[in-house]
Amino acid sequence: MKALNLGSEAVFRTVLKLVIPAMIAQFINVLYSIVDRMYVGNISQIGDTALAAVGVCAPIATLISSFAFLIGIGGAPLFAMALGEKREEQAKNILSNALYALTAVAVIVTILVIALEKPLLMSFGASSVTYRYARRYLLIYAAGSLFSILTLGLNQYIVAQGYSGIAMLATLVGAIANIALDPLFIFVFKLDTAGAAAATVLSQFLSFSLVLFFLLRKTTKVRLQFAGMDLRLIARIAKLGFAPFLIAATDSVIIIATNAVLQNKGGLEGDLWITVSTVVQAFFQLITLPMLGISTGSQPVLSYNYGAKNIVLIKRAEKYILMLCLIFTSFMTVVSIFFAAPFVSLFTSTPSVAEKSIWGIRVFMIGAIPLSLPYAFVDGLTALGHPQYAIIVSLTRKIGIYLICTFVFPAIWGVQAAFYAEPTADIAAAILAIIVFSVAFPKILRKRLAAGSLFDQTPPSQP
Repeated sequence: MKALNLGSEAVFRTVLKLVIPAMIAQFINVLYSIVDRMYVGNISQIGDTALAAVGVCAPIATLISSFAFLIGIGGAPLFAMALGEKREEQAKNILSNALYALTAVAVIVTILVIALEKPLLMSFGASSVTYRYARRYLLIYAAGSLFSILTLGLNQYIVAQGYSGIAMLATLVGAIANIALDPLFIFVFKLDTAGAAAATVLSQFLSFSLVLFFLLRKTTKVRLQFAGMDLRLIARIAKLGFAPFLIAATDSVIIIATNAVLQNKGGLEGDLWITVSTVVQAFFQLITLPMLGISTGSQPVLSYNYGAKNIVLIKRAEKYILMLCLIFTSFMTVVSIFFAAPFVSLFTSTPSVAEKSIWGIRVFMIGAIPLSLPYAFVDGLTALGHPQYAIIVSLTRKIGIYLICTFVFPAIWGVQAAFYAEPTADIAAAILAIIVFSVAFPKILRKRLAAGSLFDQTPPSQP
């Protein structure tokens, strides 16, 4: 319940106290999808078909979540910078406008997804066999997307105040509820994919309730207050959040393309290959989402000290962030060698699906360690208020390399070659990230030292 001192000289300790709960929270987020897929994959008679259907819905769920990043990760660095400059009123204004923006975005996204569910699902790789199960899942999930968007978005402002443990707790409550409710709705009530979606929505509501309760508490450092709407401020938040939003949204584009290629090139085994991809993506999320916890969870210490012009602490923090990413991906690479088979067995007992899934996991892991560099560098530059570099690196990785390889490799070497697009893009992005960061990082720090306040309206709070 106690907020961290983001300006402390003990930078490594501060980074760890931010990163560990954020990693755990992201790992718990992975459990949402893994538990759904695990239970769905074990439904009697229709398990593999239902698992493919949930896999088709996965990029749409990712797309829905990405709108939370637009306002959450977009506004949280500004929020922390305001705290670094001792401008508490400005921070309160940012938080209240973030709530308005998140609510509006959630309502619009819900309406659009429900209205367009059939063309979305068929474009995302659904077949005549999987569509009915995918539709049940998506309609219920979309109806509850208000809770997931508000939870993900507002949680960023809890972390930005230094309450990393509370943010983790909010996610943990939802995950535990999801694990408990899934078998009840899927097997007892016999609701198959609809049950999985209903369990997820109810769990997200519990997480949202805890987030809202904490932000309204009188003892919270910066409470949620309902100030006037400031469209210029919302536009500034969205501008900074566009990069993380685009990065998350393009994940959906990649999965759509992959599903379409697997369905097309796989022929009669199209649904089987989508099932394999669903399992492989679930494992890879065990690497990418906790690493996102490192890179975005540590952003408050970078943003706060950027506002306070404490350049020395920024440099030290960035070194520790990169080190933690490298240690984590190295560890998970070893895990993938020994535990890919037990992981796959949680989802399917079909030998052909299991064998291909184990192979796919090991292919994906080829570029996992190099992927540490774009995560640490890109999110670090975003925390300093310069998301344009994140756009350059991420779009080059995902659209310029990954997407092209997804179409080209199978055309030359067959359907299985689509899985090599991931490590190819990860290694190339690592090289680009080193170049961009080496040029941009010192330039940004020099410019901050020469500049004045980042905010013009609110005077600094008295200590």
